[in-house]
Amino acid sequence: MKVAIQGIQGSYHHQVATQLYKNVELLECSSFDQLALAVANHEVKTGIMAIGNSIAGSILPNYSLIKDYDLKIIGEYYLNIQHQLMALHGQEIKDIIEVQSHPMALLQCKPFFSKHPNIKLVETDDTAAAALRISEENKRGVAAIASKNAAQLYDLKIINGDIQEVKNNATRFVVLGARERMNNEANKATINFTASHEPGSLAKILTKLGELHINVSKIQSVPIIEKPFLFSFVADLEFKNLQQFEEAQLEIGILVESIKILGIYKSHTL
Repeated sequence: MKVAIQGIQGSYHHQVATQLYKNVELLECSSFDQLALAVANHEVKTGIMAIGNSIAGSILPNYSLIKDYDLKIIGEYYLNIQHQLMALHGQEIKDIIEVQSHPMALLQCKPFFSKHPNIKLVETDDTAAAALRISEENKRGVAAIASKNAAQLYDLKIINGDIQEVKNNATRFVVLGARERMNNEANKATINFTASHEPGSLAKILTKLGELHINVSKIQSVPIIEKPFLFSFVADLEFKNLQQFEEAQLEIGILVESIKILGIYKSHTL
């Protein structure tokens, strides 16, 4: 099974891939754009992409990538994120003058570093990549924020464990394919729609979904790039069966200006 991920071995994307698939082969992508393109061009059948975090919220550009590359969400996975501060062996927190990691990881651990104002925080492309560079380049005085797997893979010492601000810190990942894979057990869908500019139009759509007993577990506005200050909406809908969702499609289809199904899949609850 070859799967595209953002990042390298030891990343949280890698951790999700190994939990979802056995004997997984990775296509390591340096960006989410590269990941989306790999799935769209059929370099791989499947990609795994972070889409939101319980602390930092949604990763809005990734919703646009899914839409623009006409990808389909075929599954989801929630991973409890535990950030570790790691460096070369023989070092302690007092020896560290710089910490490198992905911007999201730095944000989630910001309160920890408020107690260490002498440490410079540097944004990098990936959590595990920061750990790898410290290991390969033998960087003393520099630490990374990454997973326990990264510390083991790149032989680094964990100086402080679980340094994220909120201990119950989960990231939602979606499994992507180039085409829909129908699952008769599907009970969740992600849609992208635009409402009219008439007062109350969004409220009418949400009310209709409620009348049909469709639970809107999430709704998020997403900028329409070519139309400044205008927005579409991404919504996660939960239902009992596909027939219920198909009925909802027909009912709200007459209330929206446009609608695109980003995926129909079986939900993975926390």
